[in-house]
Amino acid sequence: MTQVVIVEDEPLAAQKLSRQLKNIDPDIEILATLDSVAKAVDFLSSRTVDLIFLDIHLGDDLSFSIFEKLQVKVPVIFTTAYDQYAIKAFKVNSIDYLLKPVNKTDLKQALEKFYEQRPGQQAPIDYQSLINSLQSGSSESYQSRFLVYKGDKVKSIEVETVAYFFAEGKHVYLVDKGGQQYLLDYTLDKLKECLDPQYFFRINRQFIIHIQAIEEMTAYTKGRIKIDLNPAAKKEAIVSIERASTFKTWLNK
Repeated sequence: MTQVVIVEDEPLAAQKLSRQLKNIDPDIEILATLDSVAKAVDFLSSRTVDLIFLDIHLGDDLSFSIFEKLQVKVPVIFTTAYDQYAIKAFKVNSIDYLLKPVNKTDLKQALEKFYEQRPGQQAPIDYQSLINSLQSGSSESYQSRFLVYKGDKVKSIEVETVAYFFAEGKHVYLVDKGGQQYLLDYTLDKLKECLDPQYFFRINRQFIIHIQAIEEMTAYTKGRIKIDLNPAAKKEAIVSIERASTFKTWLNK
């Protein structure tokens, strides 16, 4: 029995990965699905596991901060939607990674590589070196422009002109500071990975907003926050309960 922990702050992504793992190997036991650095540190401080699947960007911090808080001695497979510099760093440091959305073939290959490693034979991973590499190259990690569509027209939008992104049904749209709306060939999960977290925040499952797009904020029920966006959004933008505390910290940086 292989005991696995999934650290992922998107419930649907975590559920999908869990199903894929069980389909590939029914002997895998998912000990926990954790959605933050704090929960991961708390769990891993008192439990022994065989393998960790770790999302890069979590709601409360980058997942690499886990390695600054405790010593991780088990193999880690990182998951990322879009982070070119991180991928380069993983290759240099011989760390496995999977691109989102995770497909079954890549996941199976990563598991096979894990199973082929004999206990005690795995080379120690220099997580601090990885963290340093990512920090020194962080400016290369974020996307500077997006290819968008409006009818049969295609154009490139500079990220500095973006007010927010929102999901509607199966589609994701970019809204610029002038109020123009464009169809975007991205998921919000993927966008979260390639946007600078200093300026962009995912407030719920439907919205990723730029800090300068916040017109006004109002206390809402159950500790949530209602945001009036500029330009105005077609539907309410409310910070979810799970993200409210992290959102306040983000505003106060």
